[in-house]
Amino acid sequence: MNWHMHKDSWSFILKRYLPRLLLLSLAWEILQLPLYTLASEPRAAWVAYAIAHCTVGDAMIGTAALVGALTICQANEPARWPRAKIVVWMVLLTVSYTILSERYNVAHGSWAYSSWMPIIPLIGVGLSPLLQWLLIPIAAWRWAQDKKDPCS
Repeated sequence: MNWHMHKDSWSFILKRYLPRLLLLSLAWEILQLPLYTLASEPRAAWVAYAIAHCTVGDAMIGTAALVGALTICQANEPARWPRAKIVVWMVLLTVSYTILSERYNVAHGSWAYSSWMPIIPLIGVGLSPLLQWLLIPIAAWRWAQDKKDPCS
């Protein structure tokens, strides 16, 4: 039976992974704010909206990547998931999406990097969004796996 047929799979995704992904993404969005020109926006409400909007987008990207990874890996019940392969696929999917999204949105003026954002040569993408998708899915995944977590 495929992963999506197991209620434990959905419980893990929605009750364990997603809340942790949201919390870590919110923290990341706040911390990386100075690396975008939005940080100079004089309207605090607009900045707060942008942070919330980006955090929800991050949750959608990260959850879609997990679902994609589970599907690519032909995962079964959670107890038998190939965890290392799932994490590798999650990171590959999120980083690939981020490269495309950052290039497109910066080129079309949806957002802009401040002078503080380190840019990765050759691909022209900021270091912070790439690091976000190298670190956050792994951290959320590991945290969601922690059975001793008081948030569980």
